[in-house]
Order: sequence, then structure tokens, then C-alpha cells
Amino acid sequence: MRKPIPLNKEKVLNPKRYIVSKTDTKGVITYGNDYFVEVSGYTESELIGQPHNIIRHPDMPKVVFKLMWERIKEGKNIMALVKNLAKDGSYYWVVTDFEAKMDPLTNKPVSFTAFRKAAPKKAVEAIEPIYAKLVEIEKTGGMEASEEYLKGYLEAKGKTYDEFVDELVGNKGLFKIFFQTMKKFFG
Repeated sequence: MRKPIPLNKEKVLNPKRYIVSKTDTKGVITYGNDYFVEVSGYTESELIGQPHNIIRHPDMPKVVFKLMWERIKEGKNIMALVKNLAKDGSYYWVVTDFEAKMDPLTNKPVSFTAFRKAAPKKAVEAIEPIYAKLVEIEKTGGMEASEEYLKGYLEAKGKTYDEFVDELVGNKGLFKIFFQTMKKFFG
């Protein structure tokens, strides 16, 4: 029997395994693969039918999810570094590639899929202070202020959000092939 993980302790993910979940257009979970169930600590029946934010960690800035929803509702993919919360209070960092499945007749989303794998340690170390600042801004100035800060931060770096995340996670080579393969397999 495994020892329980203390609250607020990081779960180390297997870099060779992947997490996949699907939601309806309102963000309600309709599918989660075995590794999602295992890592989240919830049973499959506890996950299905729940809003995906059941695993949202309070350290995650709301603005990241605002960007994600804006993109995927338009049928555009987006990649993000995400800190998730497991049922037992532990957390885990993932690189998540969100994808919308579009209705070919209406060109509107019918579901969303999130493909995840363990986040590189260097990427987590780089993003944590930025996320902490965004959460702090959201507490005092709201999400709009947080979004303005993020835009200014990216402008100062001369990068788009996508370029910034791609650079942080090393989205090239085998890393990029991984997500392409997952999309074909689960698409």
C-alpha cells in the first residue's frame, strides 16, 4: 500500500505517461484517462460530470484560464503551464495543450480535450514567480489588471503568449511530436 502524500506536497509525474481529459463546452468532464484518475486522486465516477476546475489549484491565475477559454471557444489551440490540485491536497505541474473539437457544419466547438504531460522543472521554476505576481494582482485589482500586467510583461519580452510558453517548455522536437501524436490518437 502506498503512503499518503502530505497536503501541499508535489506529486512527481511519470514523464513517459500522459493525462487526457475531455469536457463539454461548459467545461464539465466527460472523459478522463486512467492516468488522469490516478494522478488527480479522484475516482472516475467522482470526475465525470464535474466541472474541470475541480482540479484548479488556487496558485493558478484566473487570467490563464480566461485566455484558454477565449482561444478554445474560437476553435484555436493553446498550450499552458498549469498547476493542478489533487483530491488529497497535493499538486502537480503539467504542460497542457488544449484543443477544441469543432462541429463541421456550424464551425462551433462541441467539446474540448486537454492533453497533458509532466512540466519541465526549469519551466515551472520560471513561471512560478510570474503566476504568483498575477494571482497577487488579481486579489487586489481583479482579472483585468492581471491581464494588463501579463500583456505588458509579454510586450517587454517581445513575445506573444504562445512564443513565451513554447520557449519555456521547449515545445519542439520530441516534445512537439508527443502532443501531435496524442491529438491523432484521441482526436
